[in-house]
Amino acid sequence: MSQGKQMLPIDGSKRPTVAEARLLSKSDPNQLIRVSVYARRNPHPSAAAIRSAESMSSELPGKRKYLNDAEFNSAFGADGADLDAIAKWAEESGLKVIDKSIPRRTVEVEGTIDAIQRAFGVELNEYHHDTMGRFRGRTGDVHVPADLYGVIEGVFGLDTRRVGHPRIRRSRLGLTAAKKTRATRKDVASQFPGAFLPTEVAQLYEYPADQDGAGQNVAIFAFNGQPDPDPRGGYSLAALKTYFETVLGGKTPQITDVVVQGPGNDPGPDSQASGNQGDSTGEVMLDMCVVGSVAPGAHIYMYFTEFTSKGWLDAVHRAITDENNIGVISISYGNPEDDPQGAWSKMGVKVVSQAFEAAMAKGITICCASGDDGSSDQVARGAHVDFPASSPFVLGVGGTKLVATSSNPPQIQSETVWNETMLNEGAGGGGVSAVFARPAYQSGVGVPPSVNPPHRIGRGVPDVAAVADPETGVVVMHIDGKHLESIGGTSAAAPLWAALVARLNQGLNARSGFLNPVLYERFPKGVLRDITVGDNGAYSAGQGWDACTGLGCPRGRQLLAALSGQVAGAAAGG
Repeated sequence: MSQGKQMLPIDGSKRPTVAEARLLSKSDPNQLIRVSVYARRNPHPSAAAIRSAESMSSELPGKRKYLNDAEFNSAFGADGADLDAIAKWAEESGLKVIDKSIPRRTVEVEGTIDAIQRAFGVELNEYHHDTMGRFRGRTGDVHVPADLYGVIEGVFGLDTRRVGHPRIRRSRLGLTAAKKTRATRKDVASQFPGAFLPTEVAQLYEYPADQDGAGQNVAIFAFNGQPDPDPRGGYSLAALKTYFETVLGGKTPQITDVVVQGPGNDPGPDSQASGNQGDSTGEVMLDMCVVGSVAPGAHIYMYFTEFTSKGWLDAVHRAITDENNIGVISISYGNPEDDPQGAWSKMGVKVVSQAFEAAMAKGITICCASGDDGSSDQVARGAHVDFPASSPFVLGVGGTKLVATSSNPPQIQSETVWNETMLNEGAGGGGVSAVFARPAYQSGVGVPPSVNPPHRIGRGVPDVAAVADPETGVVVMHIDGKHLESIGGTSAAAPLWAALVARLNQGLNARSGFLNPVLYERFPKGVLRDITVGDNGAYSAGQGWDACTGLGCPRGRQLLAALSGQVAGAAAGG
């Protein structure tokens, strides 16, 4: 540890040993690595900015006044003096300061593993796990000097274990050669019985037809690059152009890559073998096909980052503070919030959720997939919810099974909770958080006690839902540009909601921002379409909010009217 200083553990930084991981060796002490040190929020914020941030989420979008950069930095950024103190200690510890950022609350440092270990009181080792691959890991706590305890809230980049899994499910129908002309409803119905083009889902969900997302900036998170062997992940612009222009007869949206960490756009073959090695290409293509077809007027920013806690934190903070003026973020990845394998540390969950809270003050809507494994969320015992969908500052999106009539145009015939676990095809995630308390906006919707002892009532997940069953899912383009496939999972549901929000923002001429308080407190009934049939394992659907599909599925035109103050209930709550 740092010489001559009393060192204290950062709250929530303890990591357990990864079960079934094999210790390979000590990490190379001479290897250079970068670490992100996150500071506390400014301890002396502007009272006016704080009041504005706290009050705006209950207002309709047109009445909100989001914080400017100076107000944001005061309320949600770091104190410059704190960053200077962290940087001074880092340099005294033999580390090089690469960057300091008040809005991102970070000091990025670089040093040898030997210097990093001594500075933070950790031991770094190389491990191998059958499903996680090779990674650099640690056990126990991260330590900081006593005079910086409470000033430093998190340290990320020490551990490179995989954090986040795509929430994607593929149909049993597999790939089908794409026609060289525009796909019709008849083509889709014959090749993928029960499935839909994303544009058809938008029509079924009554997305406002006069909006296409023009003028809106949508961020899609894409993960690759870590752990070893480096999983690939990315998109083919040629394949996307074929999909948007030839298959759908539309236009290719404007796309910009933002490389936060890792290799950036690095598409793999998206085969069964590459998927087993962590190739996230199918997820990236799914998200882009959905957002780009449903909101073709929007500018899509692809935020590429690594599958690590540092990758998550740096990408979230970058998207909400950089110059790209992001209004909507779509995240189709997650892990159980209380994962016994320790993918998320308590420290990581806390700092990520703080970033989501800060995004609220800038009017950014964050749509997160709630998971594809029902109430268990891939944990052997008990019921669990997925993070980041369980953060109280995001719009958690669950999954449904959607059946439509054969008429032209089709109409919704039925919609139920997605649960095909008997067919090993997944189920929508949802339940009651063991980490986050029930937020005030959920106090009136009857969030049940958790089925797990001690049966506390926490944050209920999800908030809303959309189609996610792969057999009734969305038909998108494969990376090869030659084949279509039907894909589901809440990875499809989250970008469907992100695209809707982009269209709503255009129609409102204002940012929807953090929607949850408005949806729960003003429009808990009558605006979204309530899903009342089905279960996800431990929890069942019913009238009103439930831990399977939240408040329900989109009725786009009705939601636009409600957010505009044009329907009953819009005057409630101020």
